[in-house]
Amino acid sequence: MARVVVGLSGGVDSSVAAYLLKEQGHEVIGLFMRNWHDTTGTLEGDCPWYDDQLFAELVAKRLDIPFKFVDLSEEYRHRVVDYMFSEYEKGRTPNPDVLCNREIKFDVFLKEALKLGADYVATGHYCRKTEETIDGRTVYRLLAGSDPNKDQSYFLCQLTQEQLRYALFPIGDMLKPDVRRIAEEQHLATAKRKDSQGICFVGKVDLPVFLQQKLSAKEGNIHEILPSWRGYNHIDNQDDIKLLSQPFCYTVRDGKKIGTHKGAHFYTIGQRKGLGIGGRKESLFIIATDVEQNVIYVGEGDSHPGLYRRALHILPDEIHWVEPSEAMQVGEKRRYDVRIRYRQPLQKATLLQHEDGLYILFDEPQRGIAAGQFAAWYDGDILAGSGVIEK
Repeated sequence: MARVVVGLSGGVDSSVAAYLLKEQGHEVIGLFMRNWHDTTGTLEGDCPWYDDQLFAELVAKRLDIPFKFVDLSEEYRHRVVDYMFSEYEKGRTPNPDVLCNREIKFDVFLKEALKLGADYVATGHYCRKTEETIDGRTVYRLLAGSDPNKDQSYFLCQLTQEQLRYALFPIGDMLKPDVRRIAEEQHLATAKRKDSQGICFVGKVDLPVFLQQKLSAKEGNIHEILPSWRGYNHIDNQDDIKLLSQPFCYTVRDGKKIGTHKGAHFYTIGQRKGLGIGGRKESLFIIATDVEQNVIYVGEGDSHPGLYRRALHILPDEIHWVEPSEAMQVGEKRRYDVRIRYRQPLQKATLLQHEDGLYILFDEPQRGIAAGQFAAWYDGDILAGSGVIEK
């Protein structure tokens, strides 16, 4: 049996993961990581880190496994939060949860676990891992979780072969209700605890307040773009992939000023709340932001053409293949299922590798493609690769 360090987060999923590993006969160590101290922008009532640690300790005591603590807050601030601020400042929409898994849980935390003599690191993610031998070499596969409502493989889309080598996902083939049932049967303190929400390790935040730690509020104008805007003509051109991947580019002359905002970098494509403009038959959605001119462009209704695009682009340095030997070559195209946000149903698409990067052409127009987010592509249940959306 192996020595396994479990990232005990204070939630039910990691608690049951630890229980299952112990039942399998492994030597299990619970390791809690503290990654965030600041409560700026955190919504009152969202479980702070000290509550998480208390629950994690109670679970370790119940399971009779060693409990250890590590403070990774400096690395988290440097690798995840500073990146967030930088991306929002550029008018992009980062995904801190993906970064947290790549940079913290399966990098810094993994190294701490290895110091404890770990053979593996386990988490409570709803995803699966398999391995196969190709040309005498072990290749690790990251698969979607068995519970379609909880599959978290998207958040792990940036993991490498080396990181997957050490990873265990004990609850990946389980359904959430069964995880809750086991926790109750074993009288684990986390059995009825709500799932965490918001930014990984920070919690649920008022994003503008949180971002104002480093990004200043600055009043700007909101302009409405009508569905009849002339620039939407090119969406009928299905042949030019580079044209189709371009975001719509508006100027203040293309729309009418209908309000003001507190800073274009506080908003993201597809956002509906926080505009403070009412009296409309349908909701207003953000269809573009211009951080240089500090202007937000909006459109009325969920069917507004400004919300939809057929294609996106990923720069060469931002393309990640879970198994590097399967990377596409220039001129090659393949079919995959793709998602551009967590829990989005998989979308049929064609991937085309060009000299200037990877293009993803969807069969159907996609709502709210946002620069800075991750696109992840699947071959059946296997998550094959991912990349940061450039535009």
